[in-house]
Amino acid sequence: MASAEGPRYAAGVAIDLLHDGPEDARARLVLAHGAGAPMASAFMREVAEALGQRGIRVTRFEFPYMQARRYGGKRGGPDKQPVLLATYLEVIEQLGLGGGRAPLFIGGKSMGGRMASMIADDAGVAGVVCLGYPFHPAGKPHQLRVAHLEGLKTPALFVQGTRDELGSREDVAGYRLSPSIRIVWIEEGDHSFERLKRSGLRTADAMREAIDAVAAFVLDDPQRLRESAL
Repeated sequence: MASAEGPRYAAGVAIDLLHDGPEDARARLVLAHGAGAPMASAFMREVAEALGQRGIRVTRFEFPYMQARRYGGKRGGPDKQPVLLATYLEVIEQLGLGGGRAPLFIGGKSMGGRMASMIADDAGVAGVVCLGYPFHPAGKPHQLRVAHLEGLKTPALFVQGTRDELGSREDVAGYRLSPSIRIVWIEEGDHSFERLKRSGLRTADAMREAIDAVAAFVLDDPQRLRESAL
């Protein structure tokens, strides 16, 4: 069961942290939400709780605009990118790196994973986990969000549905991506790994495949991960 902590201050507002998994875990993972759903969404909760049961300390948080919705009902759109990035960096600072602490991985769902991938190299984290990376906006395949991914040095795991409308397997095949990025494809999965009934495959199995991939990545030896990305 998740434990709540807060407030934490980021980008000028108080921000809450939600934890799953043991405090003495041998690896830590920060997960940020996507553009439209909060940190307590069914998707985020399922992933965090399952990884916590695998012995990973998972921390969830919300960007200021999403937390404002939760407290005041305001439905403004996502904060501007500098605010999103500053918020993520503040959470990393609060949790701390080095000093005998367990390795810290960062990532998130869609937009949250994208923000994590943009700060990973400078932040010096152990790795990045992107759950449904938004390679481009829906219906706009030419508006790519991949420039920084060509030179990404931090080991990264992208878990992506093969029919994701923000980056399908066919789309991604044509992109130039850093060799530090490993992509695990969820067959017949959409942006949230949901599968159509007619595929004959179950969404529950897709979620388990995604969680298995993340757990294996995060619990691997961080030094070996970094050397394999060079």
